[in-house]
Amino acid sequence: MKVLLLDGHPDGGRLTRHLLDIYAGALPAGAEVTRIAVRDLAFDPVLRHGYKRRTDWEPDVHTVAEALDACDHLVVAFPMWWGAEPAELKGLIDRVLLPGFAFAYRNNSNLWDALLEGRSADVIVTMDTPPLFLRFAYGNAIVRRWKAQVLGFVGFKPVRFLALGTVKNGGADKSIGAWTAKIEKLARSTRHANPAKKQPRLAAFLGRKVSP
Repeated sequence: MKVLLLDGHPDGGRLTRHLLDIYAGALPAGAEVTRIAVRDLAFDPVLRHGYKRRTDWEPDVHTVAEALDACDHLVVAFPMWWGAEPAELKGLIDRVLLPGFAFAYRNNSNLWDALLEGRSADVIVTMDTPPLFLRFAYGNAIVRRWKAQVLGFVGFKPVRFLALGTVKNGGADKSIGAWTAKIEKLARSTRHANPAKKQPRLAAFLGRKVSP
């Protein structure tokens, strides 16, 4: 099983890195792990032309696309800032999850085909917001978005979400034992969800001609 660990924190040596270390250490024997930190990538996070015409990928974006195409399971970890992921991670999503690679709109229809089926995902988010407040005051907006409008939209299933808070005022130190147990449980239960549905998409996408 090929597992891609994506660290979305823009600073090194932070809690998300430690949590991904825990996850990697608890994976089933034989898992092939690739780790990418968004902060180490060189790319323009702005999708300059939207979907009107393709913006060429920088080498690091191409590397991320290759890893996504190859993986059986994706793990994304990031801090929640202003109810969402950090800007660089959002920019990477915009740049890499493109029509023709991650999804395809059907002709004359509002429906689409999810092209990254056969892959599963875990999302680990750290935050200063108490999880109960996230649920009842904000309606779990970030949870619903990542599960349905981001990873679910392009075919990842299941998408499991772990919200860890609060981090501030020593909360992480107090809770790290419980968080570790939850992350290890996620990692140990990771399986290739639906191998029959997984199809490589990158080569065809890169060979497809797009009119400017």
